[in-house]
Amino acid sequence: MEIEAELKAFKARLDPQIGAYFDKAIEEASKEDAFVTDALRYGKTLMLAGGKRLRAAFMYYGYLGTGGTEEDKLLSASMSIEFIHAFLLVHDDIIDQDDMRHGVATFHRHYADIGEKLFPGKDREHFGNAIAIIMGDMLGAFGNDIIFSSQFPLEQKFQALTKLQRIVSYTVIGQARDIYMEFKGEASEAEILSMYRNKTARYTVEGSLHLGAILAGASQEILDGLSAYAIPLGIAFQIQDDILGIFGTTERLGKPVGSDIEEGKITLLVSRALRDGTGEQKKRLTEILSLGESLTEKDIEEFRELIRATGAYDGTKALALEYIEEGKQALQALKGKLHPRAYDFLFSVAEYMMGREY
Repeated sequence: MEIEAELKAFKARLDPQIGAYFDKAIEEASKEDAFVTDALRYGKTLMLAGGKRLRAAFMYYGYLGTGGTEEDKLLSASMSIEFIHAFLLVHDDIIDQDDMRHGVATFHRHYADIGEKLFPGKDREHFGNAIAIIMGDMLGAFGNDIIFSSQFPLEQKFQALTKLQRIVSYTVIGQARDIYMEFKGEASEAEILSMYRNKTARYTVEGSLHLGAILAGASQEILDGLSAYAIPLGIAFQIQDDILGIFGTTERLGKPVGSDIEEGKITLLVSRALRDGTGEQKKRLTEILSLGESLTEKDIEEFRELIRATGAYDGTKALALEYIEEGKQALQALKGKLHPRAYDFLFSVAEYMMGREY
């Protein structure tokens, strides 16, 4: 399976349903409040501006792979994890103080700009953050509503909703640890990998696969097998995303390159460079991480060179590949237990990640 083409086709099927869900919410809100109506319109714009719908695709194939047959119902239900993702991203953008997402202004930045026009002299940043927080909460509520309103048996919906709350809880644990490590300015490799497990692996891959499998009525044995594939793959996914955050392009990221450096994030890449670098290299890395908004293109390029020189770049890439291989081996144990289309999708995701370029 050519995974990029498959995800593009899946997104083309799902995005119109996301748009239609927003349209209904916008129509209902218009009867109550013009400002919230406008905020929902912007939420629709932001959510449809980009994103591969990978989480929804994992949910879809988790369902199909474990015996689910009502694909149209599941496609509609898979919107839930995308709305949860949007809810978490809106809040994450506030935490990271990011101004762009998928090439458009983030929720809090958009409403900070509006606040400046509507209420000159007032605290525009607080206004933007406050609106983004409550609208993020609304997107989260939509994510729950989509499963609650789906056409699956009540018991399976209850289990899926329970799983959805656990996904958010694990993500919060990972995010809290990420914030703590950023402010502390240091972290062990074990701490970072634990954060990756909770913030990304249990959410993006395992949680999404489990949601679909639960709605198909999968056994605990199958859920455990999916976890054995999902957790290492999810950790590798986050490692690779962190590499992209420093070595990628603005076009690919949808936000300025170097934002992780500007925020002083202690990723696995940075942790290894600080562990293995010379005294002078560590000193300079720390200095660049503390520059904040004064970070320049020249600083970013120097940071990249230092990361490579310490061996952190090659070592971290190699570790990501080890995790992907672990996931592939776990998937082999599910061969014959999953629908062939789903097995092919999961295998193709792992293969794509093996060849992912930065």
